[in-house]
Amino acid sequence: MRTVLIAMAASAATLAAVATSALAQAPEGKSGSTCLRTVLIDRTKAPDDRTLLFYMKNGAVYQSTLPANCPQISIYGFSYVATPPDQICGNLQTIRVIRTGAMCLLGPLVQITPKAAPNP
Repeated sequence: MRTVLIAMAASAATLAAVATSALAQAPEGKSGSTCLRTVLIDRTKAPDDRTLLFYMKNGAVYQSTLPANCPQISIYGFSYVATPPDQICGNLQTIRVIRTGAMCLLGPLVQITPKAAPNP
């Protein structure tokens, strides 16, 4: 009985590790663009009017270079509605500057090294 319980505990730990690893990875959207699960995003930053950074809970950082300037996004920040549900996808998502209401298209999401990202 004790051996069975130990084996079950080991199996549960392995499944939890695999599930956590799978959740941390950025899946591809239907168009082949990278998507991030919104529940795994820790915080965001707009260091300038053309760059967005997504800091993930697992320490990964994704950068999106917008196709065009998004005026005042670095000052006021941005919001978005996750589409598909619970995901934000590069090249498919529109974002809105919080105070001005300007709409901008998200560029591709590219994983960068945390050292290359500015501190939040």
